[in-house]
Amino acid sequence: MSGLPIRQVAFFVEDVRAAARAHHEAFGSGPFFVADNIPLARAVHRGVERELDHSSAYGQWGDVMVEFVAQNNSGPSPFRDLYPEGSGRWGMHHVAVFVDDVDTELARFAARGAPCALRAEMTDGFVFAFADTTATMGLFTELYAPTKTLVDFYAMVAQAAKDYRGSDPIQTIRLT
Repeated sequence: MSGLPIRQVAFFVEDVRAAARAHHEAFGSGPFFVADNIPLARAVHRGVERELDHSSAYGQWGDVMVEFVAQNNSGPSPFRDLYPEGSGRWGMHHVAVFVDDVDTELARFAARGAPCALRAEMTDGFVFAFADTTATMGLFTELYAPTKTLVDFYAMVAQAAKDYRGSDPIQTIRLT
């Protein structure tokens, strides 16, 4: 599990726009690109296929991407694993790393005591997963392969931060 630099830090929040705006005001991060109701073809949480409707705000914070994520539907999820539904608790949820093969890395993490909490596939075939590293790190580790689309998205967010000139720090985008 060494040699996997953190590409993103992510926080579970009630409202992605409010959290992004507050983070921007406190730390100068952003601008943020908000994707509402991110479409998933499939989500398997702890071995059970479930609906997972979530929205995210993505921005740059120094050398790393920061994400604010909210779950829009009720029910179990890796977000609710750490911050139970109705608890009113929110906070840091995961770090993200690039891996060559998501399933191979999930197996490596599981062999070291960090089982798969979620494996999800977006409607375009992009796969991401959460290894449950909460026992050792206090948060989850998100795994995804650095596809051209993902790398380009990271580059766009980083460039937007360099080009930002003080306009509204919140923009809506659509992910497929």
